[in-house]
Amino acid sequence: MSIFKKLFNKNQDSAQDEEIKKQEVTLSLDDLFVHNFINKGGKFLYSTNLDDVTSHLIEILDENNWSNITCLDENNLSHFLDRLSIEINDNTRLKTPIFSTCEHLISDSGSILFSSNQLKDVKLSNLSDDFIVFARTSQFVKNMGEGLTGIKSNFKENIPTNICAVKNFTKENDEENYLSADNSNTKNLYLLLLEDL
Repeated sequence: MSIFKKLFNKNQDSAQDEEIKKQEVTLSLDDLFVHNFINKGGKFLYSTNLDDVTSHLIEILDENNWSNITCLDENNLSHFLDRLSIEINDNTRLKTPIFSTCEHLISDSGSILFSSNQLKDVKLSNLSDDFIVFARTSQFVKNMGEGLTGIKSNFKENIPTNICAVKNFTKENDEENYLSADNSNTKNLYLLLLEDL
């Protein structure tokens, strides 16, 4: 009789496991972003203060043996640039790693939204394959629509142009641009994320 109980309980446990798997899980914007970002091959370093961000930036540069970077957003990144002992330029043709801020972090896709505020008028596909992006946790938005609305409300008088997003972070995951590699927005991207909420 105990054999039948064990079999019956095992089937009951399996049914409960299946019900648990079917339940929808709601993640916070930051958890959802991190999950999607990492699944697409992105690399991020979380920091609670600016000194940690600077330390992480130096570690990334050392790890990759990068001796110079391109920065088109020097006004917003001067705190970090002043502490680096490498060459910093603004020439996008050099194909050195890009150090930049971004407009928003798109949680439902794990994408990073940029505009002409960061990239000027250069197409994302014409920039280096290597990016280091500094962002704050206050920049999380649910989806692309909220990101575009955020740009519109933040810059009412002078809405930026050249709005684009990095959606993939390894070439292997770039199914979207498989047939048009020259137009790929896939980047080897490091995200330096600062807690500011």
